[in-house]
Amino acid sequence: MADALAMDKVDAGYGGVQVLRGFSMDLRAGEVLCLLGRNGAGKTTALKTIMGLVRPTAGTVRLGAVELSALPAHEVPKAGVAYVPQGRRLFAELSVAENVEIGLNARKKGNDVRESVLDLFPILRERWRQRSGTLSGGEQQMLAMARALCLEPSVLLLDEPTEGLMPSMIARIRETVASLKARGVSTILVEQRVDAVLSVADRVAFVENGRNRETVEVSRLRDEPGLVKRYVGVG
Repeated sequence: MADALAMDKVDAGYGGVQVLRGFSMDLRAGEVLCLLGRNGAGKTTALKTIMGLVRPTAGTVRLGAVELSALPAHEVPKAGVAYVPQGRRLFAELSVAENVEIGLNARKKGNDVRESVLDLFPILRERWRQRSGTLSGGEQQMLAMARALCLEPSVLLLDEPTEGLMPSMIARIRETVASLKARGVSTILVEQRVDAVLSVADRVAFVENGRNRETVEVSRLRDEPGLVKRYVGVG
């Protein structure tokens, strides 16, 4: 199966602070890849580099034949990559409907895309006219994902989507990622807790000190739980 996205020997950081060091990673078409690692390991920087929000000083980021690292940041979503950052970044004063409309406008999508996205998140139909800042944390996460999916992306980047959510909402987010996989969307999922992703991920990449130390199939992770402790420091 062809790679949906690949980072090859990427260096990147902020000002004079280097975060990613020769970072390489591949995302296969239609898979869920989880990035696991301690705080500060470089997981979020990897996502921001894919989106062009952090410019690599070396290496390349490609989506199929398109070199994303050569594009300005505002062109990356148009190439089919959607990003839900940690903390969601909704327009809190705007309604659910208006936030969704912003997502649709990014790639000039219409009513059919909106209905397809809302089928994934029926609760948003009920909250359609509600100001997004008044939604629960779980509902806000669903809205952030819905807005990103209005791009009809081939690749979705999720940065700690289950952080601070109730177990029922975490289960709903996992179900959504599985539904997207069935639709052919490839997902990179940044998480702190391995138990939040084992049921939905295909592979796990362990990020440490700005490098992808090892990428393993989830089945191996179940057989060798010591891997998680080695890289993340929890059992």
